[in-house]
Amino acid sequence: MLTETPLPPPDRWWRSRTMRRFLRNRLAMVGVALIVGLTLACFVGPYLLPFDDLYIDLRARFAPPGTGAHIFGTDPLGRDIAARLFQAGQISLLVGFFAMLMSTVVGTVVGVVAGFRGGWMGAVLMRVVDAFLSFPSIFLLLALAAFIEPSPIMITIIIAVTSWMEVARIVEAEVKSLRDRDFVMAARMLGLPAWQIMFRELLPNVIGPIIVAATLTVARAILLEAYVSFLGYGIQPPLPSWGNMLNGAQQYLDKAPWLAIVPGLAITAAVAGFNFIGDGLRDALDARSDQR
Repeated sequence: MLTETPLPPPDRWWRSRTMRRFLRNRLAMVGVALIVGLTLACFVGPYLLPFDDLYIDLRARFAPPGTGAHIFGTDPLGRDIAARLFQAGQISLLVGFFAMLMSTVVGTVVGVVAGFRGGWMGAVLMRVVDAFLSFPSIFLLLALAAFIEPSPIMITIIIAVTSWMEVARIVEAEVKSLRDRDFVMAARMLGLPAWQIMFRELLPNVIGPIIVAATLTVARAILLEAYVSFLGYGIQPPLPSWGNMLNGAQQYLDKAPWLAIVPGLAITAAVAGFNFIGDGLRDALDARSDQR
């Protein structure tokens, strides 16, 4: 009597080749450590400090790092730099994450439709992308921010509006390379509607490049928020962000350099961390990396 040979269990995501390649990437692991450390510090750290970000102690103005309970020192008003840094980190990280989410959704939809439809519709959509890309993003961002009340929500929307084009280009190119494959032709022969082919058949096959682009978009969004806030068009005091902390520190560089160094290091760590993760994901999702 013949017995069926049981199929091997499917690979779990944490045991997949992609995950193993990612875990072997040292820079990616450094990036994960940086982002996890920053996230924990920003969202858990405020509960461990004896001061909040609005507490003012005029007797402790310009206290250097390590003075008493002020681990990162104080600012010109005597506010604790660590408390403000962690509160600012919550805002900057959330702005970066939600700007990435919005820009990725918009860019993915535009890219999938343009790549699958082609013809005049694809040409029009990609010319819109080209039109947005023809403007330097920082100037476009500043122009929009100058006419809109600079709240965290509006800054997030503005950054998303100026960041979706790269995702659209990547997705459009990937979809265009897949739309004539056998599985797409089979879906068309079965009479599946266009939206189902685009978002159920094609989209799962381009999810890798989208994840990589989204990771790098977070870093770009954090930098853009810092730029705009540093120039005075972004998050406004007393609400802290890493960008406006740098803005307030520039006149005290010779007297209290830690006011700029601390938020500057936080921005550097966040941007480098997300870039390292993005590079690691790109290498992990490339099957050819096993042959190198």
